Amino acid sequence: MSDLGLPVKRRVGPDGLHMFDRRTGLNLLFDEVSAPEEEWDRAPRQVSIALTNACDLSCPFCYAPKNPAVLEASRLCAWIDELDAEGCLGVGFGGGEPTLYRHLAPVCRHAADHTGLAVTMTTHAHRFTPQLIDALAGSVHFVRISVDGVGPRYEAIRRRSFVHLVQRIRLIKDAFPFGINCVVNASTLPDLDAVADLAASTGAAELLLLPERPANGRPGSSPHVVDALHRWIASYCGPTPLTMSEGDTGLLPTAQPLPREVGLRSYAHIDAAGMVRRSSYHPAGERVDSSGFIAALDRLRQKGAA
Repeated sequence: MSDLGLPVKRRVGPDGLHMFDRRTGLNLLFDEVSAPEEEWDRAPRQVSIALTNACDLSCPFCYAPKNPAVLEASRLCAWIDELDAEGCLGVGFGGGEPTLYRHLAPVCRHAADHTGLAVTMTTHAHRFTPQLIDALAGSVHFVRISVDGVGPRYEAIRRRSFVHLVQRIRLIKDAFPFGINCVVNASTLPDLDAVADLAASTGAAELLLLPERPANGRPGSSPHVVDALHRWIASYCGPTPLTMSEGDTGLLPTAQPLPREVGLRSYAHIDAAGMVRRSSYHPAGERVDSSGFIAALDRLRQKGAA
């Protein structure tokens, strides 16, 4: 349920009663609270949404679909309302590049004003201007900026000025809490120290490390690269907290605050064609039709159990 007007939102699941404050990011879990399964909230805890497949960059490791697709704003707002009512805590907008979605500001405003959801987005940041920041102010709770190296390495991958990127980061940091995402492969691995220094010097709240996924004929990060990444993490002493996506942590010690809330209870992805998937790179999905998101999610769960 949505707790509009209250400082926190509540979620009931297999691990207990979860309270979340979208303004501060504070999470509280009352694991002594037990509820029968029929009372558990039905939506995933977090849902990422590709607003559009359009992007003005062409990064070689990108696994986002390249076919033209964009979500219709009224349908998207209806799904956001349903997610809120069914216990989701946050939506993360991406793409493609979300700042190319012409309804970005009103959709974010709808989520902020009419639901209790936290609103985040993942962006290359180059299209952030003072005007866009003003349009999003108060309705976006966290911005994730993709930075896969520094200086010449960044520019070789992104075909954009690294100096301009740092200028955009400094604009964003004055308006939103933000983090840095880094795709890790054999090319970007040598720049991890420099990316961590950038995160620290700009005040990033976290550095998210993402081993490259196989896509577009590329094999993804090799076991050698992943092992080297894990060694780098084990020796890291910087001030910025490190995070990794679920399934990429290997043998690294990690906290499991919600050990029973996994799979589609934890996370789902909606692509720009309106398909709900287990992740943005998972091939199978179910179309969100007029019956709504939860009905599509239930069909996807049944398909996985078959």
